[in-house]
Amino acid sequence: MTEKNVFALGGPTGSGESTITQALIERFPVCARLVTATTRAPRGLEKHGVDYYFFSKEEFERHITTGVIAEYTYIKNRDCYYGSYKPDLDKKIAEGKIVIVNVDAVGVAYYREHYAATAIFLKPESIEEIERRLRSRDVGIAETELTKRLLNAKEEIQNEEHVYDESVINKRDHLQEAVEEVVLILRDSGYTLGE
Repeated sequence: MTEKNVFALGGPTGSGESTITQALIERFPVCARLVTATTRAPRGLEKHGVDYYFFSKEEFERHITTGVIAEYTYIKNRDCYYGSYKPDLDKKIAEGKIVIVNVDAVGVAYYREHYAATAIFLKPESIEEIERRLRSRDVGIAETELTKRLLNAKEEIQNEEHVYDESVINKRDHLQEAVEEVVLILRDSGYTLGE
């Protein structure tokens, strides 16, 4: 059996994928997060190459044609691309890391086909909880932006959850339980995480 070195952790905005990804990296030094490429503007203190690889639309589209962006999604109502930056992926795999990719259904298909990745869908217990998390994360969020993100979240849960291998509900104040569930799925799927 091939060594499993990539897994997908996805879910709607506010699902906790960044928090759970970080918890896994802190607990298992073999894990590393793939830094995603995007055409959206940096938010707050986000840094290029750390939080995301920020590209102009033209640069991103050029990277698609040259294969630097391995797979991508265009979010129409936000007019931006998100995708996998292959140099970051290749570097981390070469270092012997298990790479955590935070992707949507398009990414899941790519990583299953090319890396035999297991895909886990995270979601909070309700849309109301997503709204609460978004409001607490960004106190000045515009109502139009909030409405847009909640609509996207509903659509992702409805249209994408079934594409993943497993689903984990990340309940409010129960983060550790969700992390343990993810760890169990990964071990059952053949990932060597260490302890």
